[in-house]
Formats: sequence, structure tokens, C-alpha cells
Amino acid sequence: MILAGDIGGTKTVLSLLTRDDNGSLTCIQEQSYPSQHYPEFDDILSDFLSANFAIKSACFGVAGPVVNQRCQTTNLPWVLDAELLKIKLNTVKVKLLNDLEAMALGMLYLPEHDLIELNPNAQIQTGNIAVIAAGTGLGEAILYWDGNKYHPMATEGGHSDFAAQTAQQDKLLSYLRKMYPDHVSYERVLSGIGFSHLYDFLCTQDLASPCSSVPDMHSDIDRNAVISQLGVTNADPLCAEAVSLFVELYGAETGNLALKSLATGGVFIGGGIAPKILSAMQTGRFMRAFTAKGRFLPLLNTVSVKLSLNPRTPLIGAINYFDL
Repeated sequence: MILAGDIGGTKTVLSLLTRDDNGSLTCIQEQSYPSQHYPEFDDILSDFLSANFAIKSACFGVAGPVVNQRCQTTNLPWVLDAELLKIKLNTVKVKLLNDLEAMALGMLYLPEHDLIELNPNAQIQTGNIAVIAAGTGLGEAILYWDGNKYHPMATEGGHSDFAAQTAQQDKLLSYLRKMYPDHVSYERVLSGIGFSHLYDFLCTQDLASPCSSVPDMHSDIDRNAVISQLGVTNADPLCAEAVSLFVELYGAETGNLALKSLATGGVFIGGGIAPKILSAMQTGRFMRAFTAKGRFLPLLNTVSVKLSLNPRTPLIGAINYFDL
């Protein structure tokens, strides 16, 4: 049996599968758990697994930094330790991956109908692949190409410094510095809360009147979802500009990651936000910001940039880890 998991602050998904002699996978059972309802990950494992299951291998994508195969989850009070899991699962084949590492691997297994190409000038090339995902936070990873196969590399690049590139972004950076005087990272603008930050900034620029449909920060309603929905449908001018600015910043940071990893093999965009604002991602503003790197525009102009529509990508990566 193959045990795989996608462990996040909101939910944890576990899947149990078998693989036949031809390599085909069959799912025996799969279940999603609300992570916050469980004091420890072991509680979920105990509920999910029957004593009758003999686990051959287990791989988990975890939302948090994995150091020496041990992870203190970022938004949960859980500690996962691969050595302890080997004992509990009675197998030596246990691997903890950062959730973006797992997502990066999963991208390699997605069918073409789960991917949308954003670069009309894309050319098929070999080389490293960059993976970026804006959701609750901003995750980044790299698939290093050694000439024969890919190796996932975790990063915490989403917490790198936000770099303004336009006069409007200069003002945005000054605005954000008042909120975060110690450090303004890309995650502050490229994540769920980023829509609120961008909208509130634009309200200070006298571009249009604030939207009466946008709740305040203390509302029980998901303010970021309201802003992004009103923006992507052009129902409100300030929300629309917030979404456009989000897309521009997303393109710029994706281009930064592509340069840092020399991602000639392409870029994958994951996370929950991009599919929800797909029409805005396809206007061309994302790609213009992605390629706006001066002398390196010709290099980036032919890099494939594919957006994933499959929310199970990290789980798919964990399922297939031991077959790399």
C-alpha cells in the first residue's frame, strides 16, 4: 500500500493506494480532515488507517519548512518526524516534503487538460522548472534538471523582499512599510490577504470611490474573496484595479523566480488563487510583467508558463515521490 498526504493548515487529505505490475494506481480510500480539529497529526493517521493495511511507502507534503526530515507546521501546533512515522507505519520508506516540493512533483504528472499555457510565444525546452503558488501564503519551489530527471528543491522565496518596479508600486511599497516596518515581503501582496492590502492602498489613491459591497477587515465575510470576485468580473473599478495590480505583481515575481532558477524548462503556477482569477491572468498583464526584465526579456519571452487547474497537485506529487 502507498500512503500519501497533503497536510495544510486548513485541511489534511490522506490517500491510500495500490499500484499493479503495470504501474497503474488504484485508490483504496481517500479522506479529507479539518486540520484544526485535531491536536496532532497522529490522531488523523489513527482514524484513517486500519490495522489491516500494510504500508510499503509513505510520503507527505507539509505546509512548513522540512529540516532533517522533521517539520513544525507553520499554521498548526503539529510536529511531524519521519523517523517516528517509520516506526508507526512500520516501513523505512517515509518522506516528508515541503508542500511546494510536493506540488512541484505533482505538476510533472498532470495531463495537459489540467494546464493552461499563458505564454503565446512558449517553446518546448529542457532545463530547470520553477513553481509558484499564491494561496493562503506564497509558495515557491524549483525542479532541478540533472540531465536525466527532476529533483524537487524547497524554498522560502515567498518571503523575499518586495521590489517595486513602477511609480504606482513605489507608492504601494511606502504604504506597506507603514504596516510592516521591519520587512515587506512578496507574500504580503501575493496571497489571499494581498487583495485587501492592494484594495486599501488603492482607496488612498483617489482612483474611485470605495466599494460599498466590500466588507471591513473585521467582518465574518471573506473580504479578499469579495474583492477578487468583484474585480475579476469588473463589477467595481477599485476592485478591478486591485486584481490587475495583483496579476502584475504575480507576473513580476514569477519572472524573478524564473531568472533565479534559470527555468528554461518552464514555469508552473499552482495555488488556489490563479484559477479563480483566470480571465485576469490571461489578459497579457501577467506575461508583460513576467518578461519585463530588461536584457533578459528575450530569454523569458520563450519560457512556457502553465497555470494548473488541479487542486490535488501536491497530493499527486506525494503519491508518486518514490517512483521518481
